[in-house]
Amino acid sequence: MKYILAIDQGTTSSRAILFDESLKTVAIAQEEFPQIFPRSGWVEHNPEDLWATTAGTCRSVMERAGISADDIVSLGITNQRETTVVWDKKTGKAVFNAIVWQDRRTAHYCQKLREKGLESLFSDRTGLLIDPYFSATKLRWILDNIENGRKRAKAGELLFGTIDCFLIWKLTGGKTHATDATNAARTMLYDIRKGRWSSTICEYLDIPMEMLPVVKDSADEFGFTRADLFGKALPILGVAGDQQAATIGQACFEPGMLKSTYGTGCFALLNTGQNPVKSNNRLLTTIAYQLNGKPTYALEGSIFIAGAVVQWLRDGLKLVREASEAQILAKKADNNQSIIMVPAFTGLGAPYWNAECRGAVFGLTRNSGPAEFARAALESVGFQTRDLLEAMHSDWQDEQGQSVLRVDGGMSASDWSMQFIADIIGAEVDRPKVLETTALGAAWLAGMKAGFYPEMQDFSKKWALDKTFRPTMDEEEREEKYQRWKKAVHATIDFSG
Repeated sequence: MKYILAIDQGTTSSRAILFDESLKTVAIAQEEFPQIFPRSGWVEHNPEDLWATTAGTCRSVMERAGISADDIVSLGITNQRETTVVWDKKTGKAVFNAIVWQDRRTAHYCQKLREKGLESLFSDRTGLLIDPYFSATKLRWILDNIENGRKRAKAGELLFGTIDCFLIWKLTGGKTHATDATNAARTMLYDIRKGRWSSTICEYLDIPMEMLPVVKDSADEFGFTRADLFGKALPILGVAGDQQAATIGQACFEPGMLKSTYGTGCFALLNTGQNPVKSNNRLLTTIAYQLNGKPTYALEGSIFIAGAVVQWLRDGLKLVREASEAQILAKKADNNQSIIMVPAFTGLGAPYWNAECRGAVFGLTRNSGPAEFARAALESVGFQTRDLLEAMHSDWQDEQGQSVLRVDGGMSASDWSMQFIADIIGAEVDRPKVLETTALGAAWLAGMKAGFYPEMQDFSKKWALDKTFRPTMDEEEREEKYQRWKKAVHATIDFSG
């Protein structure tokens, strides 16, 4: 038997997953690492933690499956996007902690860029909004806050990368400094139409282009791992940012197909085909995947807090011991209460894009307790999903577009949550048998490039349904609930000034 090894480097843990020739999961190894919160709104990771847990889980998953590197055909990588690392080219050591995608420290600087009237230029070239979420201003901040940062970068001593790029550098022993188009498209430095780094934007942000990686296809040759890491040099043949990898894993290859991944945040992608669609609703235009030099584009809506709201119930409020208990608690909620929770812990993502507002709860009564908080937390994910889909349907007006939402990610295992999403969006929600769609996408890219897995069309036929959630809520109740949510969001934004 031969296998594909997929690395899934996420926001709270690193995982390694082995897939067999039938695209079935054989073994999984996972290791969490610390989150660093230096100040309110700041989020960092120690890059060495990311590397150590990635290498460690790869070894662990091989041990669990009882295989050696001789049994692995190729390796694929999927990663938390936008998170930014700068490292020394000679030593491979990071010069500062990784600044995580959730981090808001550059909000004030982003506001200054907007005040200069630069948003349309940035948006036209990168498909993105000027926001702290993306890598560009994080990179600028690092260069501003380390000694001789720009001087060293211009001299070729410092390298920049998103997490995939940093891992590729470490895996190959410093032989490959490269990323793929999906990750490059999330930096706010990459011209998604011309397929190259934007010298204009780099100049505006004072970022030396010498430190930027080579941009490759999502299925491409990214070099070989060091032979001493796993017992043999393995080819790295597939790379995609986590949400794009999930889009691939969900086989959303046709224009109009839509998927939503519920992890720490929630990310919905709508395949728009060969043409980038400019949003009128503050959604992002991005690259879904790039194969054979040709990008396929997508509209994306990003919610910062989805599964993280359940983590807050567990770790912050201590209302549940395990995340899975949240839906059990929500079922016990008093139906006569209608609490709305706006989980803007680190600001609001699409379609609002407000970095300054913070979370709020509306409708509390003397009888409000843990069950009502749990239900409001889970419902907030459904409401935010509808926000995204309404904006997407407005931007993407194609009669052939599918109305079914394909879901994945840890939170998609909650029947209660998925049923509420179906109810509040008024459409079917399809959950696949393979919930590891992010890792599956990376594995397919690496396996397809190696000739081990089938091409796109045959891969699509292997997508298998686990359960369909159909809306049961009547239209009047659906609209009443959604309008209350919108009032709560606008009140939260108003309160934040």
